[in-house]
Amino acid sequence: MTMHLLTQQTLRFIKAFGYSLEGLKAAFVSEPAFVIEIICSLLLLPIACLLPLPLVSKALLISSLILVLIVELINSAIEATIDRISSERHPLAKKAKDIGSAAVLLSLINAAAVWGMILWPVVSSLI
Repeated sequence: MTMHLLTQQTLRFIKAFGYSLEGLKAAFVSEPAFVIEIICSLLLLPIACLLPLPLVSKALLISSLILVLIVELINSAIEATIDRISSERHPLAKKAKDIGSAAVLLSLINAAAVWGMILWPVVSSLI
């Protein structure tokens, strides 16, 4: 009985993982902003890993990039849901989309602030 339950949970996990990969693929194919953020993250990731910084600083740099991607995915999901509900313009649909967009903006500001605060001492010591 326990083995059967474990097998079911494993299958559910595998299916959920597959759905997650489908979601990433859908965002990559249909969301230009997500593609730009992925490219920027891939360019910045080696910098975060290779700079001689404490591990906590590296974790903050990388986490700030991942947060941008997460918020962009949530925003895209909100937009897709609103578009699915109705194609007509409605003030509440605009409000939901604008709030999602604002969340992305705040995550980008957060990433810029984290990167700036951590890298400024390194850069200023080189000048």
